[in-house]
Amino acid sequence: MEMAGTELRLGLPGTVPSSTSKISNKRCSSHRNNNDEPPQKAQVVGWPPVRSYRKNILEASYVKVSMDGAAYLRKIDLNTYKSYPQLLKALENMFKCSIDVYSETDGYNGCNYIPTYEDKDGDWMLAGDVPWDMFINSCKRLRIMKGSEAKGLASL
Repeated sequence: MEMAGTELRLGLPGTVPSSTSKISNKRCSSHRNNNDEPPQKAQVVGWPPVRSYRKNILEASYVKVSMDGAAYLRKIDLNTYKSYPQLLKALENMFKCSIDVYSETDGYNGCNYIPTYEDKDGDWMLAGDVPWDMFINSCKRLRIMKGSEAKGLASL
């Protein structure tokens, strides 16, 4: 039984095709779609490749740093530092000031400049009050305050 009505053929409607113009189920390099466009390729997952330096940018946690009395802001990546002393040393070099290391018994008592940060809840805290890993995950921005203005924060 031949199904002439469902058979695929090349040609204009109403014309009788020759036996050589029938399309087979196999793709032939001489037959293309009507617009002579190559078949569209499926996009490979993960393509185009992302360069390693761009991946590192995605993993960075940049925060703004301001200092009382300084006319400019800086931006630093907290993931480049491994501890509070490393961060404080970098801030001292960046702003040309002296910041002592936080002490659990005395805090920053007697320091001219005190590093503070805003956490995810919007609260201002002393840098050094919480463990380092918690700090880098919750810090939204840093502010180096004058010691006289930071009297209301935690254990000064």
